[in-house]
Amino acid sequence: MTSRTSNASRLPQVTVIKLGGSLAESWRLASILRIVTATRVPVAVVPGGGTFADAVRVAQAELDFSDAVAHRMAIMAMHQTALMLAGLEPRFVPVETMARIRRELANGSIPVWLPWKLSERDTAIPADWSITSDGLAARLAERLGGAPVVLVKSCPILAGATLDRLALAGAVDPTFVTIVERARLVWRVLGAGEEKELATLLSSAACPAPSREVRRRGAPPRAIARRK
Repeated sequence: MTSRTSNASRLPQVTVIKLGGSLAESWRLASILRIVTATRVPVAVVPGGGTFADAVRVAQAELDFSDAVAHRMAIMAMHQTALMLAGLEPRFVPVETMARIRRELANGSIPVWLPWKLSERDTAIPADWSITSDGLAARLAERLGGAPVVLVKSCPILAGATLDRLALAGAVDPTFVTIVERARLVWRVLGAGEEKELATLLSSAACPAPSREVRRRGAPPRAIARRK
């Protein structure tokens, strides 16, 4: 069985939803937000970096600062996306700590995770581009005692991809794979045109207790998108 931390044991069952930052560049963002805010199960949102993280990549290529610096800047890019999402949906509340996640869930709000505070000294994650918001979403799910994690991406992909194939295609970061396998997380990757699947996952029957086999391999995703 998946181990539980003391903080996670006091949390309601929650699903971690990573919203790719590049969704803001598409017409899908409004419909995705409607689905998430209409959820009948507790969810915690992890924002992608989107155009803000892209700006970090461009700046690093031009100025040649270290991956460790870029990692920290990319985390701040996620904060910018989180603030944007909270500005679009009143039910979204930016939070930094596990205690605030627990409090906002109890209040019926949807916590949107600002990862800087918990990630800065987290030795379980690398300080480079081998982790993006995908891996950080998996890490939050792990902190929550093995919560299901769903990545919502912006582009359609091939059906039936495994974790290894997703990573090889650059659709998820390598650290996402490592954490999912280590924590035996239930996971899904959803891309363009899979709003119905997302709504189903966030219904009252969303993310049922998985078998050991599903935890090990993950549910086969039907869509993949770029790493954002």
